[in-house]
Amino acid sequence: MAVHKLPFSNTQLELLKAFSHQLSENELKELRKLLARFFANRLMQEADRVWEEQNWSDEKVDELLNTKLRKV
Repeated sequence: MAVHKLPFSNTQLELLKAFSHQLSENELKELRKLLARFFANRLMQEADRVWEEQNWSDEKVDELLNTKLRKV
């Protein structure tokens, strides 16, 4: 059976190098929180960009929230 190796991304490689040593449970929790904040901030920046590009308003968001997008 042939196994195909997928190369690590630049992010994965950097994290592997940076964290080649054991972290305590508290340090690991702190790292997870830091990463969660990082990605939450990126998501908010992207949402703000879309908001501006689409000229959205509070009314548009309310409309989207009250729109049934799935069929039951």
